[in-house]
Amino acid sequence: MPAPEPVAAEPSVPGPDVAADLALLIEAAEGAAEIALGHWRRDPKVWHKPADEGPVTEADLAVDAYLKERLRTERPGYGWMSEETPDDRGARRGETLFIVDPIDGTRAYARGEPIWAHALAVVHAGRPVAAVVHLPAQETRYAAAAGQGATRDGVPISAAAAAPGLDAAEMLVTRQNLAPELWRGPVPALTRHFRPSLAYRIALVAEGRFHGMLTLRDSWEWDVAAGALIAEEAGARVTDRSGRPLRFNAAGRKTAGILAAPPALHAEALGRLAPHARID
Repeated sequence: MPAPEPVAAEPSVPGPDVAADLALLIEAAEGAAEIALGHWRRDPKVWHKPADEGPVTEADLAVDAYLKERLRTERPGYGWMSEETPDDRGARRGETLFIVDPIDGTRAYARGEPIWAHALAVVHAGRPVAAVVHLPAQETRYAAAAGQGATRDGVPISAAAAAPGLDAAEMLVTRQNLAPELWRGPVPALTRHFRPSLAYRIALVAEGRFHGMLTLRDSWEWDVAAGALIAEEAGARVTDRSGRPLRFNAAGRKTAGILAAPPALHAEALGRLAPHARID
C-alpha cells in the first residue's frame, strides 16, 4: 500500500529554530496545564463526537483555544492542525506547522484519572523537529528537539538499547493487536501493558520503561507526532506498521499504525508481523 501523500507545500524555506520552538512548546504546555487542571476532577462538561470518535470536554476546547492563540501569535507563519480544530487544509499548506492534541487521553481525563497529556509538536517538511508530551497530573514532561536528544523533566533519556527478544519483551500493546491472523507463526509471548494516552505510550518507550509499543490501527497524527520525535531522539526506531518512516501533514491526518522500539526489537517485531497486518 503506497504511503499517504502529504499536503502540498509551498516552496522550500529555511528550517525553524528548533531550540526556540521547543522553548515555546514548553511554555505553552505549562499554560495549557493550568487550564486543564482547573477543570480536572470538577465534573467538566462532556460531549460525544459524531461517528464514534470519542468524547470531548470543555477543557479540551479551552486548551485548544489557548494553544492556538498562544502558538500562532508567536509563530504566525506556521500552520495549524489540532484534534479539536476543524480541519483546514489551507492552514496546513506551508512547510512548517504545529500539530497538537490539547488533551490526549480524554476518556481518562473525564473519569478523573491522572494519565492524560498535552501533546505538542512542530513539524517541518513532514517531520517533527520539536516536541513536548506534558502530563500535568503526574508532574512529568518529556521533550525533544531534532538532533538534540530527548529528556524527561530536563534529564536525558534513552530507549532500552539492550531490549530482549520479542517473546520476553514488555510491550505497550492492546489485545486486538495480538490476534493470531496478524502474525507469522505463533503470537509473540510478550508481556502486554496499556496506557490511555498514545503519546505517553511512545514516550514511555523513549525512556526505556517499556521495550516497545505497537498499534496496527491507523492513528491520528496529533496522537503520534510529539511522541515519535521524543522516541527517535532517545534512540528508538519509530515507523508505521509496515516499517515505513512516519510522514506528517498527510491529507487524511493519519499514520498507518505505529511501531516504536529499539532497532533490534523493532526489526524482529516487523519481521514477525503478517504481511499487510492491520486493524480497521
